[in-house]
Amino acid sequence: MNVLGNAPAPTTAIDACLSHGFHLDNGVKIGGGSGCLLIAGEAFGWTPWSAPGSGTPGKGPRSMINAKGQWQAGESAWGILEVVWPKPDLLILGLGPSVLPIAPETRRWINGLGIRVDVQGTRNAAAQFNLLATERGVGEVAAALIPIGWREPRG
Repeated sequence: MNVLGNAPAPTTAIDACLSHGFHLDNGVKIGGGSGCLLIAGEAFGWTPWSAPGSGTPGKGPRSMINAKGQWQAGESAWGILEVVWPKPDLLILGLGPSVLPIAPETRRWINGLGIRVDVQGTRNAAAQFNLLATERGVGEVAAALIPIGWREPRG
């Protein structure tokens, strides 16, 4: 029995997770090593490692993992979450090929916007986004996904 059989998939559903980007259900291809931010039915290229204030001191500007092994992104990486209204209830964060804990500062900042965070590997995050966006609608759930081929720079 397929309960969601008649529900159309959102146009921003992820069709494929690639090492260098993503293919969306609407035919859009996000490549060049960019991640994607899916929010309110829109898709944006997303590179949190190049946002002002991102990076780990002593490791360089592309580093997203702090000294405690936690994933962190500066506030400027989340700018669109500040301006979108209504805010999604849940942000699914896909951290590439593996799952890492996110830094308390990053979680606190996102939670301060009234958004819950779920952290997964990118493939699982994309599948969960597709399911929840179909069930609940694209206004209730957002996704921030890093390509599965992204690697932390060696310092």
